[in-house]
Amino acid sequence: MAIIILLVGLYAGRFAINPSDLLSAMQKLPSVLIDLMMTGQVSEELTQQERIILLIRLPRLLTALIVGAGLAVSGAVYQGVFRNPLVSPDILGVASGCMFGAAMGLILPGSSWFTVQLLAFVCGLSAACVAMFMARKFGSNSILLMLMTGIIIGSIFGSGLTMLKALADPYGELPAIVFWLMGSLSASSWSTVAQLAVPVVIGYGLIHSLRYRLNVLCLGDQQSRSLGIEPAKLRLVLIIISSFIVASCVATVGQVAWIGLVVPHMVRTFAGANNMRVIPLSTAIGAIFLLLADSVARSSFTMEIPIGIVTSLVGAPLFAFLLFRFRQGGTY
Repeated sequence: MAIIILLVGLYAGRFAINPSDLLSAMQKLPSVLIDLMMTGQVSEELTQQERIILLIRLPRLLTALIVGAGLAVSGAVYQGVFRNPLVSPDILGVASGCMFGAAMGLILPGSSWFTVQLLAFVCGLSAACVAMFMARKFGSNSILLMLMTGIIIGSIFGSGLTMLKALADPYGELPAIVFWLMGSLSASSWSTVAQLAVPVVIGYGLIHSLRYRLNVLCLGDQQSRSLGIEPAKLRLVLIIISSFIVASCVATVGQVAWIGLVVPHMVRTFAGANNMRVIPLSTAIGAIFLLLADSVARSSFTMEIPIGIVTSLVGAPLFAFLLFRFRQGGTY
């Protein structure tokens, strides 16, 4: 399914691509990747169509796959850890921290795109760490207290973001901040794919190996201890891994709403609450969902619209439908 959508995405766009161009580009893909790794440049022999496929559309589509998978699997973990199917990955303030860091990078004089991404990543992880530290400092590891500290930290970073928007240059910096907050894959490249693939793949591998323990954790702390699992430590490990994935994704492409909430929620409606199935299914469906959304964002209108708008327009009604279905007798 993902392969078919990927091929369709390579064709979709305002610049027409022929099947022969696609076949020729795929044959040259290994040599292009080797050139990029060795010299950072590509051969002058590539045609315009091959450059569009190999240097623009393919890395963008792969970025969409990785980000969709990362946000969806993080949402599934958060919902399992907090035992609530209505929890999203930004519950600990990770997304708010990333947005604040990116806005700060965009208004700093002389900052590069790498600086923006680095500040977004650092602030996103810092938000989650501060929320967890506050929960421990208050003398409890309860899920409710961690949720409350996450809301506090998210609100603080949200206020900071508003202040930065008020201080930004309204003709240059403010539009850049607003556009980044809506989420976009337009700046994707092979370096983007590489820097995202490492944390997402490693993070998913760790989460995949802990699926059974996450099932036990969902039974409650007392049952977890009776089965030899320390719930506080396992909860902390899973939250750190998931927050790391979310921070990596949001710091790279901006805020992409609803995927971490809707996709795992949807998977639970037809696959049940068993995380042995929910984790891999959420990952696959999240990747396909964002891949489809990106194809719509760049092909449906004369101008490209931010990916966050598409995911919100699709995710919100879909989430409402899932809630209605559950109310009428559906199960998770």
